[in-house]
Amino acid sequence: MPKHGFRPFAPFAALLAGLSVIAVGLTVAATADTPAAPPCDHRDLAGAPYTVCPFDPATQDLRLVWRGRDGRALRRFPALQRDLGPDAARVAFAMNAGMYETDGRPLGLFIEAGAEGRALNTRTGASGNFYMAPNGVFSVAPDGTPRIESTEAYRARDGAPRWATQSGPMLLIAGRLHPGIQPDGASHYIRNGACVAPGGQLFFVISETKVSFGRFATAMRDGLACTDALYFDGAVSSLWAPALRRMDDRYALGPMVVVLVK
Repeated sequence: MPKHGFRPFAPFAALLAGLSVIAVGLTVAATADTPAAPPCDHRDLAGAPYTVCPFDPATQDLRLVWRGRDGRALRRFPALQRDLGPDAARVAFAMNAGMYETDGRPLGLFIEAGAEGRALNTRTGASGNFYMAPNGVFSVAPDGTPRIESTEAYRARDGAPRWATQSGPMLLIAGRLHPGIQPDGASHYIRNGACVAPGGQLFFVISETKVSFGRFATAMRDGLACTDALYFDGAVSSLWAPALRRMDDRYALGPMVVVLVK
């Protein structure tokens, strides 16, 4: 043994070994419990700030709702949180998802868990963003495939989605801006919507500053590589994102999309 070497007393050596095992165990546990990246994150898209919430069907479930279990319109995220009960702990995010009547009823098509609650609205010539043709439908097929398509394309396809909500206008159609939208028009609001990129990647997007229709559409096309996008609403646009400690509660809403961790 070297002159200054030290051989620990046997019980003390065992204690050191035990502490080492505990330390390794704590390291592994900490790694296993490290939270995943937030389901929603802040991004700069086309020169403006947005919150982007990707949907991952492998790890998340999606629902569309507008009424609670008691049959009454939910209208706000706190009411949605209460109505979800234990499932509220699994919420990744929720967002308003389609235009609505004054009492919260969807203005157009609404399909919840395969049941059609409101029929496709094919009215033309009326005023308002919903009727800015072409408007469109966001839907999710029973196999989980998301689609964003014009109302006419949806009607022609005659699908049977598990979830669907109708809104308008379409913002992007096959990568091109809606023909009635200017690149940066005079109307500026907080806006939100959904878009689909090639391969089926689905994003829910809300602006953090007031933007025009054109800038909002361009942000989804150029910033997220989306080809098809649907406008959900403006001014009342709202987000509940627990990981961001955000629950907007400024306006009464209608249809909502709710994404939960599996």
